[in-house]
Amino acid sequence: MQFLEKVKMIKKEEPPVTVKSPESLPLYWYETSDSVSRRFHFESDGHLSMKLVDDARPVPQKMVESFLNKFFPSGYPYSVNEGYLRYTQFRALQHFSSAALSVLSTQSLLFAAGLRPTPAQATVVSWILKDGMQHMGKLICSNLGARMDSEPKQWRILADVLYDFGTGLELVSPLCPHLFLELAGLGNFAKGMAVVAARATRLPIYSSFAKEGNLSDIFAKGEAISTLFNVAGIGAGIQLASTVCSSMEGKLVVGSLLSAVHVYCVVEQMRVVPINTLNPQRTALIVANFLKTGKVPRPPDLRLQENLLFPEKPIQDAGNVRVGRALHKAVKPSQVQKLKEVFAEEKFLLSQGKSWTDMVLEHDATGEDALRGWLVAAYAKSMTKIYNDPDDVILQDAYDKMNDVFGPFLSQVQAKGWYTDRFLDGTGTRFAW
Repeated sequence: MQFLEKVKMIKKEEPPVTVKSPESLPLYWYETSDSVSRRFHFESDGHLSMKLVDDARPVPQKMVESFLNKFFPSGYPYSVNEGYLRYTQFRALQHFSSAALSVLSTQSLLFAAGLRPTPAQATVVSWILKDGMQHMGKLICSNLGARMDSEPKQWRILADVLYDFGTGLELVSPLCPHLFLELAGLGNFAKGMAVVAARATRLPIYSSFAKEGNLSDIFAKGEAISTLFNVAGIGAGIQLASTVCSSMEGKLVVGSLLSAVHVYCVVEQMRVVPINTLNPQRTALIVANFLKTGKVPRPPDLRLQENLLFPEKPIQDAGNVRVGRALHKAVKPSQVQKLKEVFAEEKFLLSQGKSWTDMVLEHDATGEDALRGWLVAAYAKSMTKIYNDPDDVILQDAYDKMNDVFGPFLSQVQAKGWYTDRFLDGTGTRFAW
């Protein structure tokens, strides 16, 4: 009994251990960066809140950073690929000129119909007409999606040319009021197709700038830029319609200038877009650069070499290859068996002609298969200028040479950021044995 009492007395003499309640734990902290101090605090429900404590940045810097946060992707410029700023600058000017031109054209269209609308009324009607024609444009353009995937830059330029064509018809409609229905219908039909083509090519263009998987952010900020300058352009168009463009002569002069600016801006935008998927033109340029220098260019390096208006034109340094013709048109029946023996393990056939070399791909051929075929064609073209051997002998020698260099070549292509898992040949015909 005495022992137990001593143990109890010792326990009573031990100092009590104090446990801090959750309320006494630190639930806030301060973070300071770039002359900005922020206080972070956990709410009772566990959510984190932030409060700005001190901001020592100059007012111009605050305005610039606020603009960048609203209209540029998070982490800019490190979160996007090269050329994004120049692309955005011309995109903003393009939308500004397009919106102003739309107001002028719609006012002219309504004048031709015998109405005398105010500039504000012309603005409202322009949106109604544009939205109504989108449905027809979707039906007409629904079977052109593969071509737009292959050449989004060309189709983006074509979309704006179509838009300006339709707008031009609306501008001149007061000069031919007896043809109002024809001009209005054709003009809005062209503009409807332009809207669909522009929207269909928007995703591959935005994707080319996504550096950190931030496609949605780039898309959202790009649309914010478009909306801002569309509104500014509508305001400018209202002002022009009330002053300089109140006469028909003024509309024609200013409309022509705005149209020229519009198309120029689109062309400059497309020049800086670094698309990294393989299509006929980019594949040919990669092969041509490799044969000249032994190196493969990056997508940002190759973008300035692309022919935006005639992308289907064969490139001589890459073997003058044309892809997409049907097998029975590209290859003579007597040659099919010979070519099949030469390229027994490949998913392509090559047929050399006087002006160009036809390449026909199997239905499941990828970008890697297209690169192999293009290299063979380029080597065969250079050998033809030197040797007088038969075509089948030259093709076999070129095929052997391609196999010797293709491993390092493909490694370079993939290391430079090119996608080789697919080949976008538009509406090209493919075959299967």
